[in-house]
Amino acid sequence: MKKHSFGWWFGRIVLAILLLFLVWNLWIFGHVWWWKDHNPDDTAFMEEGLARLQQTDPDAELRHKWVPYSQISPNLKRALVASEDAKFLDHDGFDWEGIQTAWEKNLKKGRIVAGGSTISQQLAKNLFLSSRRTPWRKLEEAIITVMLEQMLDKRRIFEIYLNVIEWGNGIYGAEAASRYYYRTGAANLGVSQAAKLAAMVPDPRYYDTHRNDRRLLRKTSIIARRMPYADIP
Repeated sequence: MKKHSFGWWFGRIVLAILLLFLVWNLWIFGHVWWWKDHNPDDTAFMEEGLARLQQTDPDAELRHKWVPYSQISPNLKRALVASEDAKFLDHDGFDWEGIQTAWEKNLKKGRIVAGGSTISQQLAKNLFLSSRRTPWRKLEEAIITVMLEQMLDKRRIFEIYLNVIEWGNGIYGAEAASRYYYRTGAANLGVSQAAKLAAMVPDPRYYDTHRNDRRLLRKTSIIARRMPYADIP
């Protein structure tokens, strides 16, 4: 029987990895295409969050309810754009200036203190990826971001984002967050309520239990001042 060289086996392994990568991205492509006019039932982050909750309570369930874009307060939309992605309507999925600024901040501090991710990038991560920070995840996040931007319009991207992002321990989407924190629907959020919810997004589980944290209150005030200038789809 002929023995194959190391190079032959290495080539086969690389080919197999590339084929798996292609299949994985075709699977993602199919989901993004479907979500042009269908709503996601859950996300990778939701599955991760549910597994975390069920480690201590096997019967735990997530709080999540999908609502149409028209039933979410413009205040919350403006607050999130002001807080997370001021150039949302203008970029193609990546805010290169914001990425450079975040990179410089991280270098100066010697650790990750800023991300520079756009709403589209955050949605890509939430839908399909884990919360772990790895070079592989950043590459895949970029690929998915391109798919989202090419296949969905900004309004649809924002509608999905508003309905799936995490807002506390087991809290996902604008409607669930509004009910949980303010006992009202997402359509009824006022300026200060919306600004505070937007300020919670970078670290929602921490702020769920530290609602009067000084950083949170300071950022809420900043977002409220910026909201009138935020452009939304």
